[in-house]
Amino acid sequence: MAIIEVVKYDGPPGVFAWRYPNQELGTWTQLIVQESQEVILFKEGQALDSFSAGRHTLSTANIPILSNIINLPFGGKSPFTAEVWFINKLSSLDIKWGTSTPLQLQDPKFNIIVSVRAFGQFGIQIEDPRKFLLKLVGTLPTFDQDTLIKYYRGVLMSNINEIISSYIIHKKISVVEINAYAAEISKHIQEAITPSFREMGISLLNFYIDSINTPANDPAAMRIKEALAKKAEMDIIGYTYQQERSFDTLEGAAKNPGSSAAIMGSGLGMGIGMAGTMYETVNQISGNLRASHNNESPILQRACDKCNTLNSENARFCSGCGQSMLTTSSEKPIICSDCGHPIPPHAKFCEHCGDPHLPCPTCGKDYSLNAKSCSSCGSELPKPCKSCGELLDPKAKFCPSCGSSNVLKCTSCHHEVLPGQKFCIECGSTVS
Repeated sequence: MAIIEVVKYDGPPGVFAWRYPNQELGTWTQLIVQESQEVILFKEGQALDSFSAGRHTLSTANIPILSNIINLPFGGKSPFTAEVWFINKLSSLDIKWGTSTPLQLQDPKFNIIVSVRAFGQFGIQIEDPRKFLLKLVGTLPTFDQDTLIKYYRGVLMSNINEIISSYIIHKKISVVEINAYAAEISKHIQEAITPSFREMGISLLNFYIDSINTPANDPAAMRIKEALAKKAEMDIIGYTYQQERSFDTLEGAAKNPGSSAAIMGSGLGMGIGMAGTMYETVNQISGNLRASHNNESPILQRACDKCNTLNSENARFCSGCGQSMLTTSSEKPIICSDCGHPIPPHAKFCEHCGDPHLPCPTCGKDYSLNAKSCSSCGSELPKPCKSCGELLDPKAKFCPSCGSSNVLKCTSCHHEVLPGQKFCIECGSTVS
């Protein structure tokens, strides 16, 4: 029987518990325990003495419990058998986990069955080595991360499946939005599984979900992604799916004018106003095509002043917005102050010369930017702010855009000067 002189850790890295391979020991054997380690001696399945970091001599002075069992003599070398377990008490923060098979859940937003999987990592530390050995290790020579994940897979997966499913189904969160709740779900899972780890002498330091997603080849997930991409494209361009189908149908109707009325009457799922406007436009286009083919005069059209929808010349109301198309004789056209051409209502610039349309607040006549009073009614006109250029009411004392003062002041005494005043009434200085 061999006598072991020195016992120290010689196991693989990254394990939580390692058993020294030789069980034949003797008194005066030197036991070396590293920092962050703890050693526990086992005899016939019972956890006896424990040793912290440092060098220890296996004698009756150091292993009193063991000496009571086998009656070790004081002095000399008395052989005995015992298991030496080294426990790693360092924090291990990179233990990976993941769902073995995807979860089959119904997306509450799109009402479609999708496959959901999740993965992440957690960190642990051996809190009670004696309890850890008695509960988990047993007869295994080593206990590493893979063994821990294998043992706790049932506990992990049951809680992960339940909590993720409750978030998706009961809280009405779509699969495509679930990652936004990863931190909140991680916290709930950690609270749920912490008691199970503590029963085994393990302290659960943290628990993280790195991602909750769907498999790349899942047909349901691919359909959702394609639909969302199409919807995003429509939102950017500014139309809906029903409108896209209607545009395609109307494009075919414009190419075949004779069938436009039948197509419009078949119900395209559009709004009544939109359908009426498009129906009017298609009929006008097809009518002009027929007139051009038969050498007839084309149908005369005019645009609505409010929405610019094309209407027939004799239309009394706009087919797009319902605005009256009738004009009274009392209405006078607006004449551009720069070129003398008429300016359409609601226009901001002259169509002929591009001069800005600046209507007089009193009579509505167009005036030039440098004019101080209206040439038609004589009213004082808005003037630009000295700081930001915003047009201001003549009576305004401050600019509503930048807050600058609009009050004229004498350069000599800084007394307020009224508009049109040539001399200061306080000091008599000339107002520039």
